[in-house]
Amino acid sequence: MAGGGFGTGTGGGDFEAKITPLVIISCILASSGGLMFGYDVGISGGVTSMPEFLREFFPTVYKKNSQPGLESNYCKYDNQGLQLFTSSLYLAALVATFVASYTTKLLGRKLTMLMAGIFFLVGTAFNAAAVNLAMLIIGRILLGCGVGFANQAVPLFLSEVAPTRIRGSLNILFQLMCTIGILVANMINYGTSKMSGANGWRISLGLAVIPALLLTVGSLIVTDTPNSLIARGKMEEGKAILKKIRGVDNVEPEFLEIVEASRAAKEVKHPFRNLLKRRNRPQLVIAICMQIFQQLTGINAIMFYAPVLFKTLGFKSDASLYSSAITGAVNVLSTVVSIYFVDRAGRRMLLLEAGVQMFLSQIVITVVLGIKLKDDVNNLGHGLGILVLVFVCSFVASFAWSWGPLGWLIPSEIFSLDARSAGQSVAVFFNMLFTFY
Repeated sequence: MAGGGFGTGTGGGDFEAKITPLVIISCILASSGGLMFGYDVGISGGVTSMPEFLREFFPTVYKKNSQPGLESNYCKYDNQGLQLFTSSLYLAALVATFVASYTTKLLGRKLTMLMAGIFFLVGTAFNAAAVNLAMLIIGRILLGCGVGFANQAVPLFLSEVAPTRIRGSLNILFQLMCTIGILVANMINYGTSKMSGANGWRISLGLAVIPALLLTVGSLIVTDTPNSLIARGKMEEGKAILKKIRGVDNVEPEFLEIVEASRAAKEVKHPFRNLLKRRNRPQLVIAICMQIFQQLTGINAIMFYAPVLFKTLGFKSDASLYSSAITGAVNVLSTVVSIYFVDRAGRRMLLLEAGVQMFLSQIVITVVLGIKLKDDVNNLGHGLGILVLVFVCSFVASFAWSWGPLGWLIPSEIFSLDARSAGQSVAVFFNMLFTFY
């Protein structure tokens, strides 16, 4: 890994390979799982700020926001049911990822992605057609199962299909799709909030069917990875696929390395116990810490609740959604920066630079809000509101070219084949656990 300071578990050598159209198309189709994940992150914060949605499912919150004298800058959306709506997805995902660990190993990356797409489709149908809170929660749980399966399979698929020299860039397509999903969700929320009638939130939730279909159809089109095929005993098919995706006939060195790694993996009877062995402990600690620190940056307070946050800061409803769209655009563009630099500057350099930038941005935001924003008084003003928006964008940008994509990239490439599926499960589990927290 270029300057990254981490090892790789997908092969130590830079094997002979071309950047083939099959690899690019496969990676784009597979990474649409990230599009679904990002769309859900962006859409949930928007619909929970829509009065029609609140009146339908959370009348207490609606009353608190609409009646003078009951409003608080800090407790506008303090409701257990509303928190359950947001968080149930992540509880389901952290459980589903352990099931997905076995499906990726026994059934392959391709079939696991297909199962994720089906979960997404059914969950979207429940949410869009919801007539009570129970249907909403069931839909969110199904979506959470999809997230658990997709976040388990897609990063592994991308790492195993991509040539070594551009593995980082192609793997970050997953995070890029996440950021595009968030941006699209923000724009859709902006449009549906303008609609007359009470069904704008249904359209916002229902349009998740598009990224769900992309993942489902994409998983039917792509081939499984050579690593997965060989691990399941399909040697000739695995070698043929390896030749196709590498674009060369001389794949023998890489093929033999995958075969040897697969042989070692088959000797492991207890995958999760295997992670605790001395040789796997450094990778396990790195994978867990990446997920914990990624979530403790505070990014979810921005990406989940951007419209709510800017509304609290005194932006009017339209302006709050517009501001969240700005942060979404910054998120996408900064992830493109990561794609360019990850294999040039290295993983470690991006993490260090972004850590400093995020820290300084948070300090400025905290000082301004601490002085000017009280529980029932907002003295922020237009100028300071813009200043907060600028530093929120600075924070989002630094996260998007570092801890965002690298939180998924690094765990997917540092484990050896015998520990990879279980290791990715643990990484997704801790990510969802701290997202829920």
